Amino acid sequence: MRLRAVVVSLLWLVLAGTAHSATLRVGPDEAITSIAEAARLARDGDIVEIQPGEYRGAVASWTQRRLTIRGVGERPVLIADGRSAEDKAIWVIRNGDFVIDNIEFQGARVPDGNGAGIRFERGKLHVRNCAFVDNQTGILTSNFIDAELRIDDSLFTDAPRQEHSLPHLLYAGRIARLEIFGSRFHNGYRGHLIKSRARRTDLRYNLIYDGRAGEASYEIDLPNGGDATLVGNVIGQSARTHNPVVVAYGAEGHAWPENALVLSHNTLTSAHTFGAWFLRVWRDRIGADVRVRGVNNLVVGLGAFTLGASGEFRGNFPALSGMLNDIEALDFSLAPGSLLRGRGENVPTSPDGDVVPDAEFQLPIGRRPLTAPAHWTPGAFQRAGDAR
Repeated sequence: MRLRAVVVSLLWLVLAGTAHSATLRVGPDEAITSIAEAARLARDGDIVEIQPGEYRGAVASWTQRRLTIRGVGERPVLIADGRSAEDKAIWVIRNGDFVIDNIEFQGARVPDGNGAGIRFERGKLHVRNCAFVDNQTGILTSNFIDAELRIDDSLFTDAPRQEHSLPHLLYAGRIARLEIFGSRFHNGYRGHLIKSRARRTDLRYNLIYDGRAGEASYEIDLPNGGDATLVGNVIGQSARTHNPVVVAYGAEGHAWPENALVLSHNTLTSAHTFGAWFLRVWRDRIGADVRVRGVNNLVVGLGAFTLGASGEFRGNFPALSGMLNDIEALDFSLAPGSLLRGRGENVPTSPDGDVVPDAEFQLPIGRRPLTAPAHWTPGAFQRAGDAR
């Protein structure tokens, strides 16, 4: 009877929490006109809906334990306009389980040079269908080792041309997990497109391509190693890059007990005149026993792929940019009739994680399901024109 009473009490608490959740609507014609007021009024479990439009100086610190914040209809645009929450970001997420959907963050600036669209400090954060434009850092996390960040179908672009601090489009600190799916990163400057110190980094079906105007250094920087899996991404370096390395692993030494790197079905490109170092692994810093695996990657442009990154490499092929359909139109699939079609390895799911792609990036943002072909083609796309 005592156990039954406990179960009934817990069920009542769950139902009570659900019953008291509310939807708060924010907009010029709503009862709540400012985002800061919504952040003050919202309670755990609520939904905050933001109407379309521009919201200038709409900075806020969110302290709830569980919350969904979403734009309604056309994506609302939050413009920092010289303001920040706690000298950190447009929004600060303190410590909770948050979903942020269909919102654009623009122009974050703070004196130390790390102004973020979102500063994520602890808990779990799921970002969907959002855009981060012209911020010193798109999303910046803290270093709590239990924090988890997932990003789906979002855009990170236009790093400011600042010299006093490196602007990264995304910077994950020493957190438990970073996952990014179906998102686009481009037009960096001096800093990196993606920098992750997470224990587990999982990047799948993204367009991480700096573009003609980009001047990023690394496209992907994993300075403390960790367990990293890169599947089905386009990872591209511009002619104006500030560093020839495209994917960097372990440059600042290990922080985690387990370190492994898998690259599967990525298309790596470089327009750098003097060639690229497509994958650099600092074994002298991260540890000589780090496991590195490269399967069915397509390497486009001048440069080295496996140099100094000894490990298991199968089904990887070099290519020239003219062998792709149309890089200028962001179509990175192999041209019809290419001799490389169907030349990849048929690799089963491994004990270390699934390295077989089940989706592909799709322009302008997002991904679509992929049915496994009879014979795999190296790179991120299986059919001609698959980026479209």
